Amino acid sequence: MKEQFEQWVARLQISEAGQKIIEKVRSSEPSRRVGGGSKNVAGRYPSRKMGVTIQFESHRVELPVIYQLEHDEDVLEFYDQPPQIKLDYQASNGRRLGVLHTPDLFVIRTNSAGWEECKTEQDLKKLAQKNPNRYFYSQEDNQWHCPPGEVYADQFGLYYRIRSDKEINWVLQRNLQFLEDYYRSESLGVEQAIAQSLLAIVSSQPGITLAELLHQQTGAKSDDIYTLIVQEQIYFDLNAAPLAEPERCLIFRDEQTASAYRLMVEQPNVSLPAISPVINIATGTPVSWDGKGLNIILVGETEVILGAENDQLIKFKKNVFEELVRQGEITSLQTPEKTDISTESWQRFYQASPEDQAEALERYKTIEPYLNGHPPENETIPARTIRDWKAKYLTALQKYGCGYIGLLSHRSVKGNRQRKLPEDTLAIMERFILEDYETLKQKRMLEVYGALVLACEQSSVIAPSYKAFTKEVKRRTGYEQTKKRQGRRAAYQYESFYWELTQKTPRHGDRPFEIGHIDHTQLDVELVCSRTGRNLGRPWATFLVDAYSRRLLAVYLTFDSPSYRSCLMVLRICVKRHGRLPQIVVVDNGTEFHSVYFETLLATFECTKKQRPPAKARFGSVCERLFGTSNTQFVHNLLGNTQITRNVRQVTKSVNPKNQAVWTLGLLYEYLCAWAYEVYDTDEHPALFQSPRDAFAAGMVTSGSRLHRMIPYDENFQILTLPTTSEGKAKVQVGRGVKINSIYYWSNSFRDPQIENTSVPTRYDPFNIGIAYAFVRGQWVQCISQYYSQLQGRSEKELKLASAELRKRSSNYGRQSQVSAKNLAEFLASVEAQETLLEQRSYDAEAREVFIVIEGGKAATSRNEQPKLIQVPFENTDTQVAEDEAITPETLVVYEEFSL
Repeated sequence: MKEQFEQWVARLQISEAGQKIIEKVRSSEPSRRVGGGSKNVAGRYPSRKMGVTIQFESHRVELPVIYQLEHDEDVLEFYDQPPQIKLDYQASNGRRLGVLHTPDLFVIRTNSAGWEECKTEQDLKKLAQKNPNRYFYSQEDNQWHCPPGEVYADQFGLYYRIRSDKEINWVLQRNLQFLEDYYRSESLGVEQAIAQSLLAIVSSQPGITLAELLHQQTGAKSDDIYTLIVQEQIYFDLNAAPLAEPERCLIFRDEQTASAYRLMVEQPNVSLPAISPVINIATGTPVSWDGKGLNIILVGETEVILGAENDQLIKFKKNVFEELVRQGEITSLQTPEKTDISTESWQRFYQASPEDQAEALERYKTIEPYLNGHPPENETIPARTIRDWKAKYLTALQKYGCGYIGLLSHRSVKGNRQRKLPEDTLAIMERFILEDYETLKQKRMLEVYGALVLACEQSSVIAPSYKAFTKEVKRRTGYEQTKKRQGRRAAYQYESFYWELTQKTPRHGDRPFEIGHIDHTQLDVELVCSRTGRNLGRPWATFLVDAYSRRLLAVYLTFDSPSYRSCLMVLRICVKRHGRLPQIVVVDNGTEFHSVYFETLLATFECTKKQRPPAKARFGSVCERLFGTSNTQFVHNLLGNTQITRNVRQVTKSVNPKNQAVWTLGLLYEYLCAWAYEVYDTDEHPALFQSPRDAFAAGMVTSGSRLHRMIPYDENFQILTLPTTSEGKAKVQVGRGVKINSIYYWSNSFRDPQIENTSVPTRYDPFNIGIAYAFVRGQWVQCISQYYSQLQGRSEKELKLASAELRKRSSNYGRQSQVSAKNLAEFLASVEAQETLLEQRSYDAEAREVFIVIEGGKAATSRNEQPKLIQVPFENTDTQVAEDEAITPETLVVYEEFSL
């Protein structure tokens, strides 16, 4: 990497000062952490090109620019929030200013490098009025400029550029985001038979729509088509139309064919001459000869008679008239009319080879200035050739409705196309291929060819060359030939099968799993402890919602207030249920979403994080509305709900929700999941006119299954969803192990002398601080705490409360506030801890019930007995459903009474 950089510097002759500037940018961390402000959506983009997450302060300017840099082959490297630079300029009041400025990006390109600042057009106009010497718009190049930035960059041989949202192609942005899953995979492939089938269709039907291609009975999945587009085996102009609207997307075999097609359909605005070079030699056709207007009166076998205005007749021999027309002496006075492209012109277009189209495109580029009336001054192509091409273009434009057709030479179809070998030779070749080559003996072509030559000599028939024979064999390759030589199973890959596809219009993204929203809410219901029956208060719910289909991807319930633990758990549940994570995760400004653990997990699986502006409820409307739906449809029908507390004066002891509470955390989570994943999922959504499940399924079919993005829900993934220390690693100390949060953890893997005194990646379980994990020799190993018996089953939250209590007691006695692992273990085992940490321990015990439900188990219901009946208010109010019956949407609409 260093050698490549030095070669790049030497090639561009970057000054020593400029090289130091670039080296500092490359070696520095981002100079600040972006926040997004009060209006912008900020976040982090996982760049595969750079191997790190790139910050962006606005998803309307910076993020689109980052997408372009990520996919631009000219861009070698780019860095967010580079070190500050100083801008010197004169303020509008005449005062000289020196401002320290942090540009958004520093970009290293193939032939240049410099700073890039991203702003909206609206902001730039305001800034230009406020500081005209710092920002101004140039009419010469139609670009925004920052003169002090450009002056600063020039002294180092670098550039400074302003990027406005006006220059962003939003169709391109939408398509890059749509295809990002495919760009991120380097091992994607398409079966050869399917790829060839798709290429054949696209080649024979240039401009076929993506919707039509998706419905072709080729056995191809939508994933196959998008993979071929990304790998440039078929061509789609990413700037033309959104892939999420397949009926608007035209697919071609290559870019050249697409350019030719565009010329066919989008006729250039050519000023056709009033006198057309094409004459329709028929009675009544007006013509011009020697400046006089005439009409064709009669077209005979040998003569053509013209009539003048004074009734004078002029007689021509037909061959002389045609020669005068060819020489341009006689021209047509008919005004050419714009005609639709004829069927014949499309046939000629389809028959043209790639070489023919390339030649026609070059010819068109040459004559285009002449057609527009602006011929170039220094033309190297002979004038006669240009006149010939121009005449062919105009003739085809009038005859076929498309001038481009006249520029096609069709060299590929010229010459003798008949089979050159005699019929006898072709017949004996076909017999040997059928009877000697296409058999289960699987003879080689050379062996069959030898027998063929011998048979030709015996029959006095001209023998074909070996090259001609092999070409004939390959003309027959495919399903039938493979079946005859290798059997049905081997030929299966060449057999066609059928696939039915549909597509829907986009909603909050173009497809499922493109955008997911995470948010928390405190449910309006009081819960009790499953062991003691004591009231534990209201739980917090965390939802992960698919914005496209409004489907609830994952639900998590806990007594703990929102933290990174809830964020990691809801992502873990999403992978367990669906085997993947959303491409973009949208969150609010809560501190839990700024957690290093949360951001590390998203970066590990290449998810872009977007952060909603603070106090902007509409940005989270998808989750906010779903919170309301869950309360009105489910929670408010539970005994112990807190609706009445909105009117404090009406709350009495008999109706106080705290006294009515009967639901436990585990049982509520079990039924909340049933409502979210079955009832809500299958009810028609008013904004979609279909259920979230149906919208999700339809979107997956059109946009592709993207199986290469699947995440296995195994022990390694579960460990990756655990937090780590601030540094992410810990040193293996001889005989003691690794130290995590002031506690030593040991594994027998640490006995290896090559592991001792080295730093290894570590993780710890926030719900059980008795154990931790270390990454040793390519695998995660479990480590046991030095005080396992006291710490086993204790949560990180309880540990923090215990530490705070010990520090508080130490400060009361004027002692140092440092807390050791031994002190913590002793305190946690004491009676005093039982009193101080009772509530948190109750919360943690209930959380373990939730973990049981997550892993597919059943929650404990009550300390006394199982619930007997659940009253479900349907049309028949006496309907009762036994608790042990199967859960169905019909039995889970609402819950009016829960009796013990």
